[in-house]
Amino acid sequence: MSIKSYIGKRAKPTKGSSENIKVSDYMTTNLITFRPNQSVLEVMNTLIKKRISGGPVVNDKNELVGIISEGDCMKQISNSRYYNQPLQDFKVEQHMATNVDTIDGNMNVFDAADKFLTSKHRRFPIVENGKLVGQISQKDVLKAALQLKGRSW
Repeated sequence: MSIKSYIGKRAKPTKGSSENIKVSDYMTTNLITFRPNQSVLEVMNTLIKKRISGGPVVNDKNELVGIISEGDCMKQISNSRYYNQPLQDFKVEQHMATNVDTIDGNMNVFDAADKFLTSKHRRFPIVENGKLVGQISQKDVLKAALQLKGRSW
């Protein structure tokens, strides 16, 4: 039995083509990160103040340990009200997602777009040698597409 690939043969990339555009060319490196021991209330304040929808959670060694999002905070608001507990009592590590999908900074930005479509994620962290080095969002992929203006895809 053999496995067949239905991906057509790709032409060799030409200089300046979309084949050469890597995630690392468009990822954000100046990240707002959170710590596992921060309160959920503090995260909510940061999300609103910085106008972001979530962010990576790192330990003291800048290793990615999770992601916390608006949705995670919304769940905590509901639970806090139900159990009549103040939000500042809840820590990020109790409510962050720990099964985090990452992508390689060398991935083609348009392959990353496909990964966004299939995963329904809003952002992907980029990790090198165990350390968080950046993050790419759907908006970053849109910026790459606008820069190319459709000329090379």
